[in-house]
Amino acid sequence: MVDDPFTIAGRTFTSRLFLGTSGYPNQQVMLEALTASGAEVATVSIRRISLESYAESMIDLLSGTWALLPNTAGCMSRKDAVLTAQLARESLETDWVKLELIGDRETLYPDVEQLVDAARELVNDGFQVLPYCTDDPVVCQKLADAGCAAVMPLGAPIGTGIGIANPYNIELIANRSHVPIILDAGIGTASDATLAMELGCDGVLLNTAVAKALDPVLMAASMRDAVAAGRAARHAGRIPRKDHAEASSPQLGLIGS
Repeated sequence: MVDDPFTIAGRTFTSRLFLGTSGYPNQQVMLEALTASGAEVATVSIRRISLESYAESMIDLLSGTWALLPNTAGCMSRKDAVLTAQLARESLETDWVKLELIGDRETLYPDVEQLVDAARELVNDGFQVLPYCTDDPVVCQKLADAGCAAVMPLGAPIGTGIGIANPYNIELIANRSHVPIILDAGIGTASDATLAMELGCDGVLLNTAVAKALDPVLMAASMRDAVAAGRAARHAGRIPRKDHAEASSPQLGLIGS
């Protein structure tokens, strides 16, 4: 079992799985899924929840048990994303933000140009920025160079559940990055999360794959194990792929030979 520390911006976590909090059948299922996942960080959409702490509010339910990672989901301009992040810092007393800046409502792909500009502005304002971005090695490098605490390339478009569409790019990004890489979006099942870790990602963030599963709590537990298995497999080192069969047992000394 690989249990090396997972550190982002000076904070160390045991779990490499981050879990979202939207789309669950009800709040009780959400809480049970979060617990089963082993995740220590829960993402919350600042534009879609109340930031007031009152009995049974999202903030009240999560605070104290999970570290909150507010995100700027729904923002489509640099100005809106920056203002939303500042609102989150003031209300939740955290300088961590998952920066989302969408450029197309149909594909939900990030607006790369505005994203990089917003990331620089927030970093200069003292934020620990974790940007959701395309699986483009150049964009990921620019975001890392801008001072982002981690970079979060998509595996596939948000909510599609089709897994990692371009494994080559994800592995390239992970191998070249000097900041943690967290795969974000596109995960459909546990094997997708395992692959992300085998490709070299430092962590996985997901939501829909758990929230919309037939059994969210069981899926959350499977994602916990999948991330751990993928991390261990990455460190163990897979055997080389070959284009021909090769017996695993020696051929010499067999009876009758």
